[in-house]
Amino acid sequence: MFGVVLTDLRQKASWCYQSERPAALLKVLLTDGTMAMVIYRGMQWARRWRLVPLELLLNRLNSICCNCIIGRGAEFGPGFVLIHATGVVINGQVIGGTNVFIEHQVTIGAERRESPRIGNNVFIGAGAKIIGQVTVGDHSRVGANAVVLDDVPPHATVAGIPARVVRRRGGTDLSEAAG
Repeated sequence: MFGVVLTDLRQKASWCYQSERPAALLKVLLTDGTMAMVIYRGMQWARRWRLVPLELLLNRLNSICCNCIIGRGAEFGPGFVLIHATGVVINGQVIGGTNVFIEHQVTIGAERRESPRIGNNVFIGAGAKIIGQVTVGDHSRVGANAVVLDDVPPHATVAGIPARVVRRRGGTDLSEAAG
């Protein structure tokens, strides 16, 4: 567990301070969202060891202390970063890859018991909503306040309500091409 937490902290330090030096890691320990990340990893560890009372306690602690709700079955790989944890709600059936960066007020939720899958190296902007059985491809970006109801292709940036591809990395800016 400690190795995964350290990976998470290094990713956050790199994101916030463009450094993984000890001073940056220390600053990250004191920033918003970090406690929620650590509590989530503790909850994940307790789940693997079938320590249900501890898992429930950590889940409640995250909700009360960090204003962050991450369902008990949610699985994210190493490099899970809550840039800001306030208002984040993640369904317990969500599967996320490595290096997933989440801003505040994000909802990743189920629709008809079907939950999203988040790829590797994904950024989810403030206020975004990802709902239902959708896949967010690797190296994608979800813009602030976007409402994702359909799959997001790899290397794409989506924005709007409902979210639409506005850019593909290495490709053209679709909003300029349309105009």
